[in-house]
Parts: sequence; structure tokens; C-alpha cells
Amino acid sequence: MSIKYAMILAGGKGDRLSVLSVERAKAAVPFGGCYRLIDFPLSNCVNSGIYDVGVLTQYQPRSLIEHIGVGRPWDLDRKKGGIEFLQPYLSRTAKGWYRGTADAIYQNLNILSRKKIAHLLVLSGDHAYLMDYNPLYSYHLERDADVTLVATRVDKKDAPRFGIMEVDGDNWITGFEEKPFSPRTDIAFMGIYVFRMEFLVEKLISNAREGKFDLVRNIIVENVGKAKMQAYFYNDPWFDAGTVRAYWEANMHLLEPLPAFNLYNPDWMVFTNRGHYPPTHTLEKADISSSIIGEGAVIKGKVVNSVIFPGVILEEGTEVVDSIIFNNTVAKEGAKINLSILDKNIVVGQEAIIGYGDDFTPNEARPELLDWGVNLVGKGSEIPPRVIIHRNCLIGIGIKEERFGERKELKSGEVLI
Repeated sequence: MSIKYAMILAGGKGDRLSVLSVERAKAAVPFGGCYRLIDFPLSNCVNSGIYDVGVLTQYQPRSLIEHIGVGRPWDLDRKKGGIEFLQPYLSRTAKGWYRGTADAIYQNLNILSRKKIAHLLVLSGDHAYLMDYNPLYSYHLERDADVTLVATRVDKKDAPRFGIMEVDGDNWITGFEEKPFSPRTDIAFMGIYVFRMEFLVEKLISNAREGKFDLVRNIIVENVGKAKMQAYFYNDPWFDAGTVRAYWEANMHLLEPLPAFNLYNPDWMVFTNRGHYPPTHTLEKADISSSIIGEGAVIKGKVVNSVIFPGVILEEGTEVVDSIIFNNTVAKEGAKINLSILDKNIVVGQEAIIGYGDDFTPNEARPELLDWGVNLVGKGSEIPPRVIIHRNCLIGIGIKEERFGERKELKSGEVLI
């Protein structure tokens, strides 16, 4: 038997990515030089032989919908099955906005009923990993579980960011805490579920009557010890790029000489909707090491340990180190960019410096996100020539040169929005 249908939860706001997810769903955030996060669960589905996929969207869906289109890059533009966007709507029974992850599935029970499936695969749309879902499905059936959750072991210091499980010797789940302050284990839930449909439908209907709308809190946590819940362990790399630091680290992992997260495996391709760019052009004075350079980039400067997306232009004398630069951003002559993440369509003026000095004062608006030296610059902003931006600074979306006024410096931790 194989999985017949998958639902991808792709409507998340992603507040912990700050300006990177203000105008796009978290699942649509660019990743790895040419991808979006949604590409990974979609590619895993088709590589696993799943060609019937529903994508649940809500927050800022435009860029996500434009990226996926009719699903052609994933061979999901099909008359039977294929890809379908499941957006909130008003009807006799539907209430409009999804009130949570469980409510999103509940409001689409009519679609699940038409599919006539016995088990449902539910995926998060904003994690990067390479996984065949068929062994998971076989395991779920063999254990005769009501729900199987995919788990991985994480560093104890990162555990409070995740749902944390306790399991017995047979991998039956005996405890589950959502983002605990003091985790009891290092077993983290990866946001991948396989549900027995009878169990799921019963819980969704009863929870809707009681005003309970969250999959983890109301269907998993409240049923530990009551339902048959299995943990399926996944031991390969998995990145929940849910915070600025986790996102940066996930991209930096790809720059290792032999990354465990292998994007170059011809037997497990990650598909995406690529733009139409000319070839990458590195000119005579270009100096590139340990970096990913996207299509259509024009490099005249120095790039070290960085991820450069398509269409980026780095003029002569520029230096980019330990940074991530999204599509079509331009760094003018002599600009320096260090430990920073720049969104799309940004212009960095001549001899401007982004990432300077050793003052690591946390950001005044988001100290929990920007306290380790990284700068964030929002989409479409303009950095004036010769401005110096220190550490942990946050520059909003569409900030123009005039907004800087006479300022020639942003001290560490400052915000400009």
C-alpha cells in the first residue's frame, strides 16, 4: 500500500523570521540559493509517489501561490489528483478564516471525504529535509496506530523551540509537551503526522463543537495515553528554519564541503519553480570561496561563506562574508556586507557597510531574535552610500534613502522602520 493523499500546512505567519516573512508566508521564504521552503515537502511527496496534494494557505499566500502555480515543476499539473490550494472560504458550514491547524483540516473534511482515504499524511510546509514517506506509512500501518508522529533528536539547548515527546521502549508516545521551558527529553516532533482517518475525523468534529482548533494541543497532547500514538524516528538532517538564527544556520550548513543535507542527489531531486535568468557571470576580479551562487548573478567582488540568490549584482570592490542575499539585490562598488540577511530588490550604496564592529547589543525591538550579531534588511530597501550599520540592526521593508536623513551610522541594536 502507498499513501494516496497529503495535506501541507502552509499558512503560517512565521513571526520569528521578522521582516523575511512579513509579506510572504513562511513556507514561501527563499532557501539555499534557489528554493523556497515549500519545495521540500512538495518534492518529498512526488519522490515518494504521492501525486495528490492539498496545500492549506492563509497568511500572505500570494507569493506562495505564484511560486507553485499549477504545480508543473513537481509534475503535479494533473487532471486526476495533482495540486490544489485549500484556502479559507465562507459557506453554510465553513466560518471563513482558519482558526488553527486542526480547524484548517476540519473545514476541508468534505474534500477528504471525496478522497475516500483510510489514512492522511499531514506535513508542515516550512521545513527543509529529504524524506521518503513510504517507510513511515508502512511503519504506521504495521503498528496499527491512530496517529504516528515523526521525531528527531535535537540539541538540548534548542529543544524549547519544539514539541517534545517522551516514548517507551516500543516507541509508543507517553508524553508530549509543546515548547517546554525545561524539556524532559531531546526528542522533537518534526511537524509530520500520519492519521487514521476515523480517529482524526472523530476528534476534529468533537473539538470543533468545543471550540478547539489546534492539531498539536487539542488532538495530540490531549490524547496522549488515550489514543494509540507512535513515534517514527528520522535520523537524517532536518531544518526547522523558524527563527532567524535557525534559518541562517540551515543555509550555512549547505556550504560545508560534504553537507549531510545533499541537494545534489540525482535520485532525490528537489524541484522548484525557477525564474528565467541568464547564466551566472563571474568577472576577472571576482573572488569566491565556500559559497552558493544563483543563476544570473554578476559577481565582480569577493564572496566568502555566503548564499547568493539569482539575479544578485555585486559590483567591483564589494565583500560579502557569512551572509545571505535574496534575488535581484545590488551591492554598489566598495560595499561591505558581513553576517547579514538581505531580502529581495535591495540596493546597497557605494562603500556602505552592513555588519561592522564587535558591539553585540541586542536589537531593541526583537532582542530574542537578533542578539548574536546578524543584521536584517527588508525587501526593497535602499542603504545610502557610506552608511555604517553595526550589529543586530533591523531595517524594515521598503525603507528608502531619505528615511536615513543625515544619519551615517546605525548603532548596534537599532531599528529603522
